[in-house]
Amino acid sequence: MTRGAALLLPLAALLLVAAKRSEPVLPPEQATEHVVQPGETLGGIANRAKVPRILIIEANRLQPPYAVRTGQKLTIPRTRHHIVKRGETGFTIAYTYAVPWRDIAVANGMDTDTAIRPDQKLLIPTIIAGPAPAASPAGAGAATAAATAAATADFAWPLAGPVRRGYTARPARDYHDGIDIRAAAGTAVRSAGAGKVVFAGNEPTQFGQMVVVDHDDGWHSAYAFLSRLTVKEGDEVSKGERVGLVGRTGLARGDELHFELRRNNRPVDPATKLPAR
Repeated sequence: MTRGAALLLPLAALLLVAAKRSEPVLPPEQATEHVVQPGETLGGIANRAKVPRILIIEANRLQPPYAVRTGQKLTIPRTRHHIVKRGETGFTIAYTYAVPWRDIAVANGMDTDTAIRPDQKLLIPTIIAGPAPAASPAGAGAATAAATAAATADFAWPLAGPVRRGYTARPARDYHDGIDIRAAAGTAVRSAGAGKVVFAGNEPTQFGQMVVVDHDDGWHSAYAFLSRLTVKEGDEVSKGERVGLVGRTGLARGDELHFELRRNNRPVDPATKLPAR
C-alpha cells in the first residue's frame, strides 16, 4: 500500500463517521420504525411514540401476550386526527381517508356500529401493507390474471370530456385518488359498471354530492361534485345507467366530475381500468 493510500483510508473513515452523525434521528413521536432496546415494553414504546398500543400490535401482527424482544424492529403506524363535521358519517370519513371504518373504530376503541357526533376527535390510522400473497401453483398466475382482467374489463367511462386532473398515488403530498373530468353542468353521469348503490348523499368536506356503487369482488366506483343525485342508497344500477348530474359541489374547480375506482378501499388509477379513448 502506498503512503497516499494509507492516508486516504483514515480520511474515508472520518467522512463515514461524520455522515452517520449527520443523519437526522427522529424523536419517538415522529419515528415510523423502532428497534426494541433492553428493558423496553410494548406499552412504554407506545407511550413514547404517542401511538395507541393496539395499532402497533396490529401493524406488526403481534400475538398474545404481546411481548417484544431486544433488537426486534417494530413498525410504528403514524396516525392523523379528524374532527367530525355535521353531516359526516363513518362511511364518508373512511372514504375520505381511504381507511376502512373498522380500522378507524378499532383505533378509537369503538364498535363499528357506534354513532359518531359533530366535533368528535377521531384518530385515523395509517394502513399497513399486508404480507405478499403466497406463491400460486404453476399456471395459476395466468388464470388469476385472466380472472382479474375479466372482472375489471367491464368498467366504462362515466361521461365524455377532457380530464382536467389525473390520478396521483398516495402517499405523495399532492395525492389525488381519482380523475376530474370536465363537462357541462347538468351532463348525465353514468355508472361505470353494474352494481348496488351503497352511498348517495352529501359528503361535507371534499366531495359534495356523491354516489358510490359496489361492484362486488371488492370493487367500488365513486362519482362526486354532482349537482343532483338520480339514484338512492340500495338501488341496483346497470352499466351506463344515470346516477347523477355534473355540478360543482364540494371542492370542484368548476363544472366537473370527480371519479374514483377502489379495490378493497384502496384507490386504483382509473386510467388502468378504463378502455382507451
